[in-house]
Amino acid sequence: MIVLAMDSSTSACSAALWAEGKVLARRLSPMARGQSEALMPMVAEVMAEAGLSFADVGLLAVTVGPGAFTGLRIGLAAARGLALAGGLKLAGVATPAAVALGVPEGERQGRNVLVAIDSRRDELWLQLFDSALKPLSPIRALRPEQAGELAAGPVVVAGDAAALVLPHLPHAAASAAPGHPDAALVAELAAEQWSRGESLPPEPLYLRDADVTLPGKTVSEKTVSEKTGP
Repeated sequence: MIVLAMDSSTSACSAALWAEGKVLARRLSPMARGQSEALMPMVAEVMAEAGLSFADVGLLAVTVGPGAFTGLRIGLAAARGLALAGGLKLAGVATPAAVALGVPEGERQGRNVLVAIDSRRDELWLQLFDSALKPLSPIRALRPEQAGELAAGPVVVAGDAAALVLPHLPHAAASAAPGHPDAALVAELAAEQWSRGESLPPEPLYLRDADVTLPGKTVSEKTVSEKTGP
């Protein structure tokens, strides 16, 4: 099955085509903003490089967060539009799971993986995985100094907010992996989850509402943990 995946949920933008363990084409650029202008040209470039049409795609995949509010909506809008126009299946992938998959196996041996994603607020999005990348916690919104609440046992830290967490975890190791999702890994993860019937819906995972909403209104952690937790 050929999977077309895209990500704009954090501090980068990427698109990739993947099939049966092989990356057919990929584009990735770190960027804090500007994904709305970059994402669809990346999609067009990977399709052209692979010499494929949307009729060849068996599954679309997109990261659903949590992450940057605007970036999530850009990726989801693009993916939903392509799925509707092409009559394609669409799967969501949690952003922390995609980041965790980028941590090399050698770094994970004997360690749990703590993913820390910048929310661009005081709190970060944190989730703990075991060395085989099975979730050990739901995604939680915590301040950097609270990371120890999740960092059980030896830990390697990944994500674009890893540098904010590491000073509070003196025995943790820093991953050399990029701190953002790679659409090629999003595609791989989506294919695995789809085959097991475990795909997430293409809807944003928010732990909190946007800044423009009334104070005190939040999306509960229970809602997110039911979809992403153990």
